[in-house]
Amino acid sequence: MKEFIITQLISEKAILIGLVTPQQNEEKVEEYLDELAFLAETAGAEAVARFIQRLDYPNPVTFVGKGKLEEIKEYVKQNEIGLAIFDDELSPKQLRNIEKELQIKILDRTALILDIFAKRAQTAYAKTQVELAQYQYMLPRLAGLWTHLERQRGGIGMRGPGETQIETDRRIILSKIAKLKEDLKEIDQQMVTQRKNRGKMVRVALVGYTNVGKSTLMNLLSKSEVFAEDKLFATLDTTVRKVVVHNLPFLLSDTVGFIRKLPTQLIESFKSTLDEVREADLLIHVVDISHPTFEEQIEVVNATLNELDKNEKPTILVFNKIDAFSYVPKEEDDLTPRKRENITLEELKKTWMGKLEKNCIFISAKKRLNIEELKSMLYERVKEVHVMRYPYNDFLFQEYESLDENI
Repeated sequence: MKEFIITQLISEKAILIGLVTPQQNEEKVEEYLDELAFLAETAGAEAVARFIQRLDYPNPVTFVGKGKLEEIKEYVKQNEIGLAIFDDELSPKQLRNIEKELQIKILDRTALILDIFAKRAQTAYAKTQVELAQYQYMLPRLAGLWTHLERQRGGIGMRGPGETQIETDRRIILSKIAKLKEDLKEIDQQMVTQRKNRGKMVRVALVGYTNVGKSTLMNLLSKSEVFAEDKLFATLDTTVRKVVVHNLPFLLSDTVGFIRKLPTQLIESFKSTLDEVREADLLIHVVDISHPTFEEQIEVVNATLNELDKNEKPTILVFNKIDAFSYVPKEEDDLTPRKRENITLEELKKTWMGKLEKNCIFISAKKRLNIEELKSMLYERVKEVHVMRYPYNDFLFQEYESLDENI
């Protein structure tokens, strides 16, 4: 057995590496690297440089070509870089070869996200889920990973599954994975019981890409203080609150945000947490309309939801951050086709969004714009579910609404 002590580095200088391939152009790679830089910042690193190479497919041995790797190696030496982060998942072979060549800590997007989750996990349930995902990620990488870890003093990507001793024995890792799965089953049973004890109240779940403002909206609607921060994955544990709108009570849950290239290990281990989504009667899909690629983010969330639950649920699209929305008007003599950044918010509302009618609303949770309109929309949608479940309560709603109009 080999030991090393995990220590937290305050900040690490990092470089980011991505590929332009037939599947993703340079503009898309830059966008992915912007997100990777935000992930790195969330983890505590400073992205000081980017390296992009155009290849038909990743080099199976070193991910990038030999010449590009030499260029990266030279930059690392001259600038005292301690961390290289690759935008795509590296195979065990690529990880070993790159680490051997650069002689610094190597992470891929998956390892970085796992590290952030390890940092953010607060409850025993979330910690167990993250620990399981980490071990599943480590298992095929044992041969090169542990020799790499021996030389490191800790920092981003080195927050292990909660231990100060890392066993290199494959059998022990498999044993830990089996134990963690059993622990999760037990906690799952407890959570199922908790959900049953909530009675037959209508359940509404907030879903969306990470950092779109779900927790801020949760705090507004439930008058609670769920942790909210302008960083990725600020919320990791599912929070459930009772909300009352116009005298109609329902349960509102805030769930972990989704992201592009979300590690399969995390989707698998966090399926239990996302049971709130599966069991919800209504979804509130929060979208950051100020983000330049918000439509792609919508697709990512929908694809992940489809992977979790094939049953399509009633959904309200809430376009948040209208206060941050901006556009660049085209000059009169510019005859090129208009791009996304040249379109105003009012014009956007008249596109496919205009066909959503009562399933779509534009708000700012931060500035509290159109929140009352959102509450009225929620009331109508929750009432539909409630009346369908308890048809004999319909006259109560009619009486309440009649009184409300008279007031």
